[in-house]
Amino acid sequence: MVAAAMMRAARLEVPDADSMRTLGKRIASVLRAGDLVLLGGELGAGKTTFAQGVGAGLGVRGPVASPTFVIARVHPSLSGGPPLVHVDAYRLGGWDELEDLDLEATLDQAVTVVEWGEGLAEGLGPDRLEVHIHRTEGADSGEIREVRITPAGNRWNGVNLQRLASSPASKVRA
Repeated sequence: MVAAAMMRAARLEVPDADSMRTLGKRIASVLRAGDLVLLGGELGAGKTTFAQGVGAGLGVRGPVASPTFVIARVHPSLSGGPPLVHVDAYRLGGWDELEDLDLEATLDQAVTVVEWGEGLAEGLGPDRLEVHIHRTEGADSGEIREVRITPAGNRWNGVNLQRLASSPASKVRA
């Protein structure tokens, strides 16, 4: 199962914040109520920027901002789609504190995006997208982001994330 998921992973270079939002918006086009997205990467990598794109793609009330100090924010849909539950797990001390947020109550009805979710929020569901963003210096392009999108679970069978994420209309490079 892990090997199959790794083969379906999308790997991309994202040159700027607008492209990161575009990537989030494209991913949002296949998200539905009950989907879980875990975001990982170092501080300032672009996790919130990606979440802003997801929010725009879902058509939710915004603005989508880092929920670091409130830990979780619900953004209702303005278009009849699922709401976005945006969580920042950075300050959480472990699974027990994540469980205290009672995310299970909304998981089936919302798209849940958890920043700093790697290694902590996988227990929320077997079906999820794991998005890891890494900052790197480009030789001539300044700072770019390497993004790896890895699907987990049967929900993502048949979804071509590489094609979706690297549409020719974007500055995102596969």
